[in-house]
Amino acid sequence: MATTSDAPVLDTLAAMTIDSIERCGLDDRTLLLTRIAALAAMDAPAISYLAHVDPAIKAELTVEQLQDVLVAIAPVVGTARVMSAASHITQAFGVAIALAETEAEGIAEAEAKSRGGS
Repeated sequence: MATTSDAPVLDTLAAMTIDSIERCGLDDRTLLLTRIAALAAMDAPAISYLAHVDPAIKAELTVEQLQDVLVAIAPVVGTARVMSAASHITQAFGVAIALAETEAEGIAEAEAKSRGGS
């Protein structure tokens, strides 16, 4: 059953994520912290963390909680993976902030144009 999509890989990943969330009994915070720990253990790139920034913000995770996860897994995954994870998490949040700022600027420009054009 083939489907046409502009982003079949992203669509597949989104479907897998939705299925996982629907089948999981963990609360949002625990689910996100578990996924972040798994990403760290896998030495995932920053782009993998980026998908978790918005849900982490919505779940009101704190920097301290993210740090606690890295501290908790350090003896298991090792210092190199924890340092890599910390760097990738920082990069992901930086990208998310930059995207949010760009979006906010675009909205402000559109609003200014609509006021000036009225």
